[in-house]
Amino acid sequence: TCDTGDQQTTAAVHLKEPAVTIVERLKDVATYEGEDAVFECRLSQETAQNAQWFLGDVPLQSNEMNEIRVQGTRHSLTLRKVTLEDCGSISFKVGQLSSAA
Repeated sequence: TCDTGDQQTTAAVHLKEPAVTIVERLKDVATYEGEDAVFECRLSQETAQNAQWFLGDVPLQSNEMNEIRVQGTRHSLTLRKVTLEDCGSISFKVGQLSSAA
């Protein structure tokens, strides 16, 4: 607001968050049973949107078997001590975007 005493004008600032893109997609991983499998992807920017990892259709949470990390724009999933039951599609979703390996 600008107020000169007898005149006043007001303006507003509106911000739009730029669209996020996946700039490094997931890559297939081959490893041995009992080893760790690490999946990574990178976004064009840090985002406040919730990102989610999936094994098949099952959403994953960070726990003793799955380590989910975010470092700036890099998102990673480590599946610890994989077994044959861990074989399948891994996907990463943020907003309307997704990548799978």
